[in-house]
Amino acid sequence: MRGRSRSELLLDVSAGPYTVRGVSLGGVYTSLQVPQLGALLDVGIPIRAFAGTDRIFLSHGHGDHVGALFGLLGIRGLLHRKEAPKVFLPAPIAGPIAEAISAMERLQRHALPVDLVPMVAGDEHRLRPDLWVRAFRTHHPVPSLGYLFFDRVAKLKAAYADLPGREIGRRKAAGEDLFETRERLELAYATDTLIRVLDTAPAIARARVLILECTFLDGRKSLEASRAGCHIHLDELLEAAPRLENERVVLMHFSQIYTPREVHAILADRLPPELAEKVVVFAPRSGPWPG
Repeated sequence: MRGRSRSELLLDVSAGPYTVRGVSLGGVYTSLQVPQLGALLDVGIPIRAFAGTDRIFLSHGHGDHVGALFGLLGIRGLLHRKEAPKVFLPAPIAGPIAEAISAMERLQRHALPVDLVPMVAGDEHRLRPDLWVRAFRTHHPVPSLGYLFFDRVAKLKAAYADLPGREIGRRKAAGEDLFETRERLELAYATDTLIRVLDTAPAIARARVLILECTFLDGRKSLEASRAGCHIHLDELLEAAPRLENERVVLMHFSQIYTPREVHAILADRLPPELAEKVVVFAPRSGPWPG
């Protein structure tokens, strides 16, 4: 029987200037790499190709999002001679994660170096000169966060827009305050959350790319049942569609009650044209879900 190649196991999609690769299936596994950001979003499955990523962002403590962290750290130790990766995570789960890593180290009798970075909503970290991350609140039964990646750029204030370059240089040299700092919102990640994340973190709807869960798609799961589990249903996403100013919206974390083919078919049938043109479906086009 022919084995499956890595390309068949990992989905790879383009969303504006970003690549999103990995796997996501609600309740089973989510692990997404965005190489342009040097970021790994959740670790629900230990993907060898992701082990060299130096920054890991955990949304919450459920097993399908964090359960493979320890395996990934072990793979990293085997394949990469690098400093400990930074793991950004909700502050309330930092202690349990540290304890779990310690227990795994005792079981394996070798170290799993990691630099935990506990965060609460509103916390920011500079990742590189042109990239920041800010945590925002998501809405799930356990402590959870989403992450917004952005840059800060200096823009000439509107009052000085008509000045010639030489005059701008002269005033700048004289110490005048000619510029203001603006945020360029690049990519937001929100999974395992209620749709009201668009109310509590409205900036994510203005990010260039939004990676958003949409676990349930039709009447096989009622809107009430979806909300009870703190997941987004397509019915309410369609209502919120006019608020999404994003260039691309990557929908992911679909329930396993749907086959990949059904996911594509339902979305093709139900998405209005103005939303369909910006949506990227993070599901294989055919065949079963990986694994």
